[in-house]
Amino acid sequence: MARFFLEPSNPAHRQYEALRAYFVGNLPSAEAARRFGYTPGSFRVLCHDFRQNPRRQFFLSTYKSPPVASRKDSLRETIVALRKQNLSIYDINSALRQSGKTLSPPTIAAILKQEGFARLPRRRDEDRPPGIRPEIAAVADVREIDLSPREFRTKFG
Repeated sequence: MARFFLEPSNPAHRQYEALRAYFVGNLPSAEAARRFGYTPGSFRVLCHDFRQNPRRQFFLSTYKSPPVASRKDSLRETIVALRKQNLSIYDINSALRQSGKTLSPPTIAAILKQEGFARLPRRRDEDRPPGIRPEIAAVADVREIDLSPREFRTKFG
């Protein structure tokens, strides 16, 4: 049974045992690092992080709270519903922004990937949903250019 504590099987358990050996067992830093497979530098960083957040959870709690619909779940459902309307991640981003919610396009893409949606194929402008599009500028007529000599002043070159 002692091997269970001396040879931890997962990273959180290994960190706990290494920190315990150092802080409780008064094992020198270099020895604790060597015993638990850390470099001296990475063990110092681990100790520093622990000092900054000593209440860090190393073990899973046994209490399971009942499921609660969170903001993320409702946002996820909204994103899925918008994709089912064949909207791109940028269109979804725009729709969310209009309703007062903000998510970046890469985050939206990650959520859609988790939900099993593939990327949309590149669409032509005619196939995209209506929205703000750049205005088409008038064609310049070279005959209207006035090249007669003139002078004017400016603050800039």
